[in-house]
Amino acid sequence: MHDDLIARAKAWLAEDPDQETRDELAELIDAGDITELSARFSGTLQFGTAGLRGELGAGPMRMNRGVVIRAAAGLAAYLKKNEPRRGDAGAGLVVIGYDARHKSADFARDTAAVMIGAGLRAAVLPRPLPTPVLAFAIRHLGAVAGVEVTASHNPPRDNGYKVYLGDGSQIVPPADAEIAAEIDAIASLNDVPRPDTGWETLDDTVLDAYLARTDEVLAPGSPRTARTVYTAMHGVGRDVLLAAFARAGFPAPVLVAEQADPDPDFPTVAFPNPEEPGAMDLAFAQARTTDPDLVIANDPDADRCAVAVKAGDAWRMLRGDEVGALLAAHLVARGATGTFAESIVSSSLLGRIAEKAGLPYEETLTGFKWIARVEGLRYGYEEALGYCVDPEGVRDKDGITAALLITELASVLKEQGRTLLDLLDDLAVEHGLHATDQLSVRVQDLSVIADAMRRLREQPPTELAGLRVVRAEDLTRGTDTLPPTDGLRYTLDGARVIVRPSGTEPKLKCYLEVVVPVAAHAGLPAARAKADELLTALKRDLSAAAGI
Repeated sequence: MHDDLIARAKAWLAEDPDQETRDELAELIDAGDITELSARFSGTLQFGTAGLRGELGAGPMRMNRGVVIRAAAGLAAYLKKNEPRRGDAGAGLVVIGYDARHKSADFARDTAAVMIGAGLRAAVLPRPLPTPVLAFAIRHLGAVAGVEVTASHNPPRDNGYKVYLGDGSQIVPPADAEIAAEIDAIASLNDVPRPDTGWETLDDTVLDAYLARTDEVLAPGSPRTARTVYTAMHGVGRDVLLAAFARAGFPAPVLVAEQADPDPDFPTVAFPNPEEPGAMDLAFAQARTTDPDLVIANDPDADRCAVAVKAGDAWRMLRGDEVGALLAAHLVARGATGTFAESIVSSSLLGRIAEKAGLPYEETLTGFKWIARVEGLRYGYEEALGYCVDPEGVRDKDGITAALLITELASVLKEQGRTLLDLLDDLAVEHGLHATDQLSVRVQDLSVIADAMRRLREQPPTELAGLRVVRAEDLTRGTDTLPPTDGLRYTLDGARVIVRPSGTEPKLKCYLEVVVPVAAHAGLPAARAKADELLTALKRDLSAAAGI
């Protein structure tokens, strides 16, 4: 068995185009490190609706140039069968973007070379730029597909590969399985032509067009007075966000200097995700010095937007559901029309806001690949800090335009002597206090997640936090409105729980919501206390039921 493992490792080594991973793999082979070799050759990184994402390193279970070249070749083969030509432009165009993580530029160039070798056209963005710029570029340039090399907010040693089709949305089934089948059909990297030239490196014209489009998310003549502190979280958002804010006429954001420059090692944070404990500490320190109206953070590829506000003497992060509701209320006040949409793990408050405004509302599976495909979409959001406020421009979450829109709302409220928290209070009185929380368990062993899901399926809870479970749904069978997915949904008297494995990280995620009626503003403190008590009890009881 060990001989077979060594033989497979040597075969991979013989084709590896990257000297760094060649050296790494040769060292493992020479050392006879069976444990590590087994981990790297136990299978292949699976290509799905999230594309690829994993730890950098040698071997088919890691992110590296060999894996990326195979993925690009599979995508090219799929495109040639399904999107062979567009108009008079000749061979289909694939536009490629990348972030500032380790190997991202290499993976982008490899993708471009594979596309050219396959007889397609390729255009690469001029430098590391936010993911929403790539999503915009696909539709703007009339491309048949797009690739973004990014691992978003994953740990520093990770990278990823996100695929969009010509409508500007991320892939969904069956395209993911069809691309995966084309990848599996590649026997050898030697069968994949990769010329050294032939692709186009774009200039700033596409970026300029994206920035011009950002103006359209704001109301003409709206107040632009709110002052912000901004952190790019060591990612690629800074320059684009500053340019967008300058165009809009907002005060220049005060930067968190320690996190302003792109840095693939993310030295000031354990995880470069604004939701993670400690990630916003430097931003809050800057806010205590400059006393802005709000703090804004992007994740490293700037497709997500986090918002923090001053509550008394302290700064606190708004939950994604809170920002989602605020942006919805702002768009309604501006007279927006079209469908409001969210994923099933997000707060039900959006549905109530849309219903009262007489607007269509839809619920989708988790991920913007589903939200962006809602017919007539005007606004979509997901609780994990993702907001689509200009679906005609970017059919994906966009942390730049979301930052503009929330700062416009803060400016409108500032002119009225009010804050974002005041508007949240109004929404709670109008629609009930919708309080959300998450029980998220990061694991080293993925079997822990599988065991928890199996336990919940075999022994579904009948009561959580003293609330009766009135409906339990296994979403693997789908519903009348949702396709199948690996998840469980429990509807309780005054609460809702959804449990699912993360699609991008080794986590089990449990999404909790309680709804407490509020008759008047005076009743908000008691309602919040009750909501906190219920959420704490839901976490406790769900942990016990899942065995985590």
